Amino acid sequence: MSDDDGLKPLDPAYVAEVISNPPFVSIPGVSNVRDLGSYPTTSSNAMTKPGYAFRAAEVSNITKEGAEQMRSLHITTVFDLRSDPEMTKYSTPIPTIEGVHIIRVPVFKKEDYSPESMAKKFELYASGTTEAFIQLYSQILNHGGKAFGTILRHVRDKPNSPFLFHCTAGKDRTGIMAAILLKLASVDDHYICHDYSLTRIGREPDREKVIRRLSTEPLFAANTDAALRMLTSRYSTMVAFLELLERVYGGVEEYVKKYCELTEEDISRIRTNLVSPRSRI
Repeated sequence: MSDDDGLKPLDPAYVAEVISNPPFVSIPGVSNVRDLGSYPTTSSNAMTKPGYAFRAAEVSNITKEGAEQMRSLHITTVFDLRSDPEMTKYSTPIPTIEGVHIIRVPVFKKEDYSPESMAKKFELYASGTTEAFIQLYSQILNHGGKAFGTILRHVRDKPNSPFLFHCTAGKDRTGIMAAILLKLASVDDHYICHDYSLTRIGREPDREKVIRRLSTEPLFAANTDAALRMLTSRYSTMVAFLELLERVYGGVEEYVKKYCELTEEDISRIRTNLVSPRSRI
């Protein structure tokens, strides 16, 4: 999908067609769900393991049917990257899903939600520029090591226990975690950027709900375009993020060693557990 400014609604028929096909997965009550499996890796005979790692937006409104679908996907663990203040603000508590263990792994601390801090973040988001997102994504990398490390240790230790991770929109914190997983699995940057850009379509059914939610913020109340710019997920933004990851953090392996406190042996096992033999057709 080519870059766009994210301001115009997408054709509903197009959205419905895309989200009804892989890598999108239907879990009623949860939007923007995708399977990170079946992406080719740099190894000619391996791909990312289907039905193992799922990304999504918040799961607070999962329905009974959605919970049944989650169990049918054999998802045993959900990692929630959100912090308390946003759950309270948006009235999106952690649900109880029978047979599924939900683990809190907040990227940001409560103090990161001070009015001053949030005003600065919203101002960056509202600009919608690649440079602004890179500033925000740098903050996510700097604060997210412990949260991301918890998820990576699940991959290291539980290769046969499918899991789902999410934030609020399933775009920024979730997008960074997805990129880390796919980079560790040796997926080409093109596919990582494509996966990130699919959120533009995956979030579209919730477009009006998100605008209503953001309209409670003074910066966005009279500026719908600013709210929509906050939700952009352009291919080029992920290109810039991957460049940042290399240039500033020394690449994904150096990042997870320093910020997630993982070893070379851990990384090797994680890479093995993220892939499976490529299917022959």
